[in-house]
Amino acid sequence: MQIANCKLQNLKMGFTFIEVLVGTALILVVFSGIFGAYQLGLKVVSQSRTRITATTLANQKIEMARNLDYDDVGTIGGIPSGTIPETETIARNNIDYTVKTTVVYIDDPLDGLAPTDTLSNDYKRVKVKVSWAGRFTGKVELITDVAPKGVESEIGGGTLAISVFDASGIGAPQVDLHIVNGQVSPAIDVWYQTDSYGDLVLPGAPASIENYRITASKTGYSTDRTYGTEEVANPSKPHATVFAGQVTSISFSIDRLSTLSVDTQSPESESYWSDSFLDQGKISESNNVLVSEGEARLTKNELGEYLSSGYLISTTISPDPEKLLSWKEFSFTDTELSGTDLKYQILYFDGASWVLIPDADLAGNSIGFDVSPVDISGVPKGKYPEIRLKANFSTLDSSVTPVLYDWTVTWKSSQPKKIANVTFNLKGAKLIGTDADGDPVYKYSQNHTTNQVGHIDIPNLEWDSYSFSVDKATTGLDLISTEPEQPVNLLPNTSQSVILNLRAENTLLVTVKDSVTLNPIFAASVRVYSTAFGYDQTQPTDEIGQAFFIPLEVANYDLEITASGYQDYPGQVSVSGTTTKTVNLTKL
Repeated sequence: MQIANCKLQNLKMGFTFIEVLVGTALILVVFSGIFGAYQLGLKVVSQSRTRITATTLANQKIEMARNLDYDDVGTIGGIPSGTIPETETIARNNIDYTVKTTVVYIDDPLDGLAPTDTLSNDYKRVKVKVSWAGRFTGKVELITDVAPKGVESEIGGGTLAISVFDASGIGAPQVDLHIVNGQVSPAIDVWYQTDSYGDLVLPGAPASIENYRITASKTGYSTDRTYGTEEVANPSKPHATVFAGQVTSISFSIDRLSTLSVDTQSPESESYWSDSFLDQGKISESNNVLVSEGEARLTKNELGEYLSSGYLISTTISPDPEKLLSWKEFSFTDTELSGTDLKYQILYFDGASWVLIPDADLAGNSIGFDVSPVDISGVPKGKYPEIRLKANFSTLDSSVTPVLYDWTVTWKSSQPKKIANVTFNLKGAKLIGTDADGDPVYKYSQNHTTNQVGHIDIPNLEWDSYSFSVDKATTGLDLISTEPEQPVNLLPNTSQSVILNLRAENTLLVTVKDSVTLNPIFAASVRVYSTAFGYDQTQPTDEIGQAFFIPLEVANYDLEITASGYQDYPGQVSVSGTTTKTVNLTKL
């Protein structure tokens, strides 16, 4: 009895494993909160100390500007020019502070604005921004106005008014503006930023003809700038001109950069079956329908009236199983006058007769189709390897009949094949001017080359309408289409995928299979070479056992195929036009 009581007492005094876990979790929550609060306290203290130092530096710079002679209040190389450095780096407490000072003339609206106000330099505004990097970044900005001791005086020059917009025409704030003019004294080389509306007004700019080089830029954005005649014979946006007593307005457009993701490939190939009803050679069955001279129509009775209904069924459409990758489309051309109707259906052989493909596999087939084309890509090729077409004719007016002129079925017979190392030119639509011959000079026009798998990402592109071209003389390839269709519109801050579909006069598609199972062999090495033409390329087979070589010359090529666990294959292949070759490898 005493032993039992002792065990019970020990059980009550101990902790279960779940209790230990819960207790540990509670302790972790408490200490995580304490640690987070400690970290926040460190950040607040550090930020406070750093901000106090930055504010002190800004105040010192402001006080220094206030104590300068009015004529000296300005930045070196700025508008107005003065003795204050535009950018300085000052170290305090092991932290580097960047001190950026901006001085501009202010044209106060109280006495009118330029050009009505001939003295637009009413006073100067000094802005000091102190920023710092490190674990906790930040900045401090102070602004003061400095007025002349006497009345405003004539300093000459004019007003430079700059506006920056984004792609939507909305003012772009805090855009960096770099203004350079080495033809005035003192020379100008200064950075400013647009205000919250994307504007910057600079009264007191020295008069100068086409010498103000202005660049608008912002991190992560495109760049817009002026151009000189040494760059473009006839620039559309020449370096700015400022006339004394006048306002020169100039605008720029920038927005977030984008990316084009480009793939180069030989497009999928299609095969087709078609009948234009020149005769009954592709008709398996008909009822009350006459086929003649490219038309199928209802027959007439002995009174010369069209019968009210009839139908037409095609012969069997039976693609090569190896070339039927998937059904694609059924299309037709017909005429349906008022009171007449044509409905189309697709049949399959169920082992006993030709019947309708159920709606579960081809939606709407039971009631029939009357709008061309009909998408049949969802029809399972394994379940329906061959089909027939049926056209149902009807009329409510015995004097008229619907007429069928032709019908076509297409199917995908090969997959797209990536083409490696293709060089193409990418050109935007934006112009920066014209050359000496009057030909356009594009802002963007560069060559790019895809990699070993036929792909390239082109980042940092400006929003624009882009076109692609391929030089057949150097690549041997024709650009037959793009997806989407070019020109390709690239919007700001987006990534756009583009496929370049290419073809050549002579190509070779090698398919490698297991000789027993006839299954495709993945990652087999296929080498095609010709010493006569100096051609030697090796490619691995893809997941369906294929390697594609493009472009080639009309010639005989040596062929070497190796795969792990299989006997090597040496041979030759004669290439002319679109050439295919299947090689079955034997296991070791």
